[in-house]
Amino acid sequence: MEIFLVGGAVRDELLGRPVRERDWVVVGAAPAELERLGFRQVGKDFPVFLHPETYEEYALARTERKVAPGYHGFETRFSPDVTLVEDLLRRDLTINAMARAADGSLIDPYGGAQDLSDRVLRHVSSAFSEDPVRILRLARFAARYADLGFTVAEDTLALMCQMTAAGEVSALVAERVWAETAKALTEPCPAVYFAVLRACGALAVVFPELDRLYGVPQPARWHPEVDTGLHVELVLRAAAQLSPESRVRFAALVHDLGKGTTPRDEWPKHHGHESRGVQSVEALCSRLRVPNDHRELGVMVCREHGIVHRAMELRPETALALFERCDAFRRPDRFAECLLACTADARGRTGHESAPYPQAAFLARALDAARSAMLTPTERAGLDGAAIGRRIGEKRLAAVTEVCRTRVTSDP
Repeated sequence: MEIFLVGGAVRDELLGRPVRERDWVVVGAAPAELERLGFRQVGKDFPVFLHPETYEEYALARTERKVAPGYHGFETRFSPDVTLVEDLLRRDLTINAMARAADGSLIDPYGGAQDLSDRVLRHVSSAFSEDPVRILRLARFAARYADLGFTVAEDTLALMCQMTAAGEVSALVAERVWAETAKALTEPCPAVYFAVLRACGALAVVFPELDRLYGVPQPARWHPEVDTGLHVELVLRAAAQLSPESRVRFAALVHDLGKGTTPRDEWPKHHGHESRGVQSVEALCSRLRVPNDHRELGVMVCREHGIVHRAMELRPETALALFERCDAFRRPDRFAECLLACTADARGRTGHESAPYPQAAFLARALDAARSAMLTPTERAGLDGAAIGRRIGEKRLAAVTEVCRTRVTSDP
């Protein structure tokens, strides 16, 4: 029996990045041998065991064979005679198909170390095309390592295009799409994930609401980049710089979906795209089973980003109504995330990447003032619930009005 460190731990070690988890492959062993050593089996489709002390995963070396469409259609074979080289062959990318032996030597049968050096994401073999999830995984790795200069190999991208054309991407289920997308949204360059999916045609299959934004023009006066799809990429880049939260980044991603439904004869204007976009956001979230916190923030930013951008000219009553629609008095943290996504929208335009956005500071200050507007026990005396509510509303409006008086002179 031989044990090898494999996959991401080897890759990240060679890149000089922190190793977060370690996976191991066991060659020349049967399940009963590991069980005798105290390992606990957890795998269903093939034997994966947890180490009795470290709880790290140890998998028996295996091979896979495609027997049906989609990513469930695999036949797995594991036995003591499966070699490490055979096991590594079934992996997705060359940079993930390396191993470390117990003596520290590197086993690299498919050129992963060279591809790391060349900053290339390349498939190990044609078996890559048998699992459509690998398209999503590769796009996610591209989002993770784009800032290190990694790009997708031309032959790998061509293979991904073939997979999309063959309908493999259509076999992806919602849970797998969202699982990979949620991880991609937390990567350093999440916009690259969607760019890679578009490059191979997969974006139109799994995110049609996003794909249709490309080629849709916007007024050049406000959007020098013109193309709505490119604008969304820029907004997502800005959001990644502003917040590590996937909710904020998701809201930035979907904020302009309504522009994809604007009648062509109205281009480049998009009147009412905020309200129209809500239906598209809801449809995307329903189809992919997006978590409620992401959906709620996405809908809010889609619906409200236009009025947030006009914050410096809003009447106090309008600002107060915005807070109430967004449930900002009960959930100020979520409203703060809405303002971050709106800031990303404002900066996600060519030449505006570092532009000030006083709207966010003003609305945050106005909300704080309104939330501080409380009734004293004396003011509450003799009032019923409805009257108390009206009186609090009046005090909130007065507080917001006072903040509005200073917004022009106090904000840059």
